[in-house]
Amino acid sequence: MGKIHSFESFGTVDGPGVRFVVFLQGCPMRCLYCHNPDTWSAFEGKEYSAEEVFQEIMKYRNYIAQGGVTISGGEPLMQLDFVIELLTKVKAAGLHTAVDTSGITFSKENAQLLEKFDRLLEVCDLFLLDIKHIDEEKHKQLTGHSSRNPKDFAYYLSEHHKPVWIRHVLMSMTNDEAYLRETRRFIETLNNVEKIEVLPYHSMGTVKYQKMGLAYPLENEVSPLKEETAKALAILEGKC
Repeated sequence: MGKIHSFESFGTVDGPGVRFVVFLQGCPMRCLYCHNPDTWSAFEGKEYSAEEVFQEIMKYRNYIAQGGVTISGGEPLMQLDFVIELLTKVKAAGLHTAVDTSGITFSKENAQLLEKFDRLLEVCDLFLLDIKHIDEEKHKQLTGHSSRNPKDFAYYLSEHHKPVWIRHVLMSMTNDEAYLRETRRFIETLNNVEKIEVLPYHSMGTVKYQKMGLAYPLENEVSPLKEETAKALAILEGKC
């Protein structure tokens, strides 16, 4: 059984083509710019079996045939067993599969967990990998966690030649040319990156914080200019 936050039946920004997106509940990170704090708790959401979610997806098969299915969150790999079971069904149905993750739950020291990740690779065609911050201390400030597991996961995917799209949220803490160039050098150590996306910070999630009675941590943050976003992307792509 899996804890589901919500479904999106016509997603266009979470992988190639039109996609059915499953948002899972639960996330260990507390990213300062998070716009979905309602996905944090692993105890919320509605419980579904993998078969129930699969049947919901199949209702839209004709619309997503040239796209596929993306599992997002929250942090979807908190529910790794459920994701593997669901994607096994989706993959068997001939649909493209993707997972949007930070890699925070990965651990190369845990042999039993590694076996599960190896199984995940068999049924996931594409990983949308969020690089929060390349600097260790800044990563902790931004997310509350070390960058070790996400970096290890990136190397793991590279070693297994699994296609990856890198995603990087641009805001004041990450919009620094030195850090962006360091991130580019990290990306250059990977052999599987097909695309890089820079996602400009936005404050559309503030209303959720208000409804949940939470203080919004970035009250004075502003969205980057289009020119700043374009320059950051050019740096990450190695074009300048």
